[in-house]
Amino acid sequence: MPQAVSQRYAHALADSVLAPGSGVEPSRVSAELHQFEQMVQAVPELNDVLLSPAVTNARKRAVIARLGDSLPLSRLVRNFLYVLVDRRRADKLADIANAFDLAIDERTGIVRAEVKSAVPLDDRQKADIQDALSRVSGKRVLCDFSVDNDLVGGVVARVGSTVYDGSVRSQLQMMQQLLMS
Repeated sequence: MPQAVSQRYAHALADSVLAPGSGVEPSRVSAELHQFEQMVQAVPELNDVLLSPAVTNARKRAVIARLGDSLPLSRLVRNFLYVLVDRRRADKLADIANAFDLAIDERTGIVRAEVKSAVPLDDRQKADIQDALSRVSGKRVLCDFSVDNDLVGGVVARVGSTVYDGSVRSQLQMMQQLLMS
């Protein structure tokens, strides 16, 4: 149930951002949400203020407005944070921010891929892998690259629930199975 609440708020925000004439880039909204959420996590007193039923919504709004000036936050994000405070959903901010990213990706035809390699990849290799995954999936792919010391060589990519295993270990296992049969 809590995840459903976060998704409803995230989808409502995505609707607002993608509406014609919104004038706000989804990437900017995402960055502002995550930046505000990180600030709330980094400053326990701020988290306490936003979550405390003893603090009035007017004071919580004033805190958000003041922080909004220093970060800066767009009017849309600031108003969204006011809604979260008014509806006592400020504790869901991290989940909402992540669900917002997924909603925007889904609506704009983007899929995320997790790519692990045995060694760090250069920019050209990263671009080639991203292009190949985009061709295979038929969607625009954004990759999150990392090094996995357990890999002997090669690359393993996960797009959604599909795994593309181009690791040396996988190729050796296939050769072993072929030789044993």
